[in-house]
Amino acid sequence: MLFRSHKRRRITDAIAELTAERGYEATKIGDIVSRAGVARKTLYDNFGGKEEVFLAAFDTTADEALQRVQAACEESGEGWEERVQGALAAFLDFVGEEPARARMCMIEAMSATPASGQRYEATVQRFVALAKDNAPVHEQLPETIEETLVGGVAWIVHQKIRRGEAEKAPQLQAELAEFVLAPYRGAAAG
Repeated sequence: MLFRSHKRRRITDAIAELTAERGYEATKIGDIVSRAGVARKTLYDNFGGKEEVFLAAFDTTADEALQRVQAACEESGEGWEERVQGALAAFLDFVGEEPARARMCMIEAMSATPASGQRYEATVQRFVALAKDNAPVHEQLPETIEETLVGGVAWIVHQKIRRGEAEKAPQLQAELAEFVLAPYRGAAAG
């Protein structure tokens, strides 16, 4: 079973790398099996086709990123600012450490297939829910504040990835922390 899991990971890593380099449409099954170092039969023993490989790679990456962010929230202590900053740092570190996978999830997934676009939207909502769980509630702030802030962070990171600078994402920590924390601080002061 471990051997099968290792091959599946090689296949999903291969599609992440290839879609980061070429885009989803230009990536072919032959490219995936060649990059993964597996037989075409092995790919089809594990997946139904290119879209299924892509979705599995997306799901694995999104789950890993979300787990890191959740763990950072839990490890950052009791204060909401520390939890938010820890979560943001964990997300930016993940993007910096996994640039191909980040590109696959944050750029390619939005338009690769209808199913991947839906998975992207669902993942954004998972991050919004996590933000709501860790930020303070202020009646002065709009109901959509967490959605707005998560969307803003995603857009800035998206731009960094598009410019081929995903490895520099952690450098955005201070600026994005101020962006995310400012509305809550303002509401608390007012």
